[in-house]
Amino acid sequence: MIDLRSDTLTRPSAGMRRAMAEAEVGDDVYGEDPTITALEERVAGLFGHEAGLFCPTGSMANLLGVWCHVKPGTEVLCDSLAHIARAEMGAHGALHGVTMRTWTSERGRVDAGRVIDMLAVDCGPYLVETACVEVEDTSNFGGGTVQDVSEVRALTEHAASVGISRHLDGARLANAAAVTGLSLADYGAMFDTATLCLSKGLGAPVGTVLVGSREHMVAARVQRKRLGGGWRQAGILAAAGLWAIDHNLERVQEDHAAARAFAEAVAESAPDAVTPDEVETNVVLVSAAGARAVATECEARGVRLSVIDPSQLRAVTHLDASAEDARTAGRVLGHVLAGR
Repeated sequence: MIDLRSDTLTRPSAGMRRAMAEAEVGDDVYGEDPTITALEERVAGLFGHEAGLFCPTGSMANLLGVWCHVKPGTEVLCDSLAHIARAEMGAHGALHGVTMRTWTSERGRVDAGRVIDMLAVDCGPYLVETACVEVEDTSNFGGGTVQDVSEVRALTEHAASVGISRHLDGARLANAAAVTGLSLADYGAMFDTATLCLSKGLGAPVGTVLVGSREHMVAARVQRKRLGGGWRQAGILAAAGLWAIDHNLERVQEDHAAARAFAEAVAESAPDAVTPDEVETNVVLVSAAGARAVATECEARGVRLSVIDPSQLRAVTHLDASAEDARTAGRVLGHVLAGR
């Protein structure tokens, strides 16, 4: 079975498993797990921020990051395709009373001028005030699109100038950085808080690190505990994250090449379903009427894909699927689509 439903499906490599087995651990609720501390300091340093907080999931890290800036009665502004709006189960409103307002975009890309025009500042007793702007890079539901850094910088600089905080959902930021050539510190300089997911393209089994100011991370640690997110000897998991950072940051480019190979293979039989030139990273969106039935037929032929909506499938390449696997999967999907 070639499984391209998500890059979260990867399994720890032999080297990563050794690092996990040998990790020095302690009780992190008491602040005594040295491997967790090392991971938090490492990722915060990569972003140029003061401190980090190791969280079990990207959703929790985003929940805490937004909470640092948005109190009940104010709003976070984000793309209508953003993960925080579509895929975090309404947690920001349900758990933190956060109001969310969205903009529409072309494949999840930021248009700074359009967003700036939506900011609500000094509204008095008439409109909800914008407390935070959130950006996702890469855009998952946009199809792995990489944000135009000049647009993001224009937006974040303006937001800062009018007192609005900035949060970056960097679930697949390693993929974006591999395309732009920017460092994580370049991205960190534009945002007050940011996340880096370790369990997607980087191949760790669990975890996302939230970074920001020391003050914000102290508060977020308390709120993480309220949400049931206190770790004990989780240094075993943090060791996997450290190994991933040491070995897998640059290799995500291989996944980008595999995604392009997948799209080209689909297009051989179903040219209207996908545009290979639009594939930027490791996520490929494919037009497919009756998507669920198509996915079921593909699985019967040995290929698993995600159903995004009734007319769209998603494939995500990762370190457990080779370029040849991706080409094979693409041919299978192309033949299924061509036969319908």
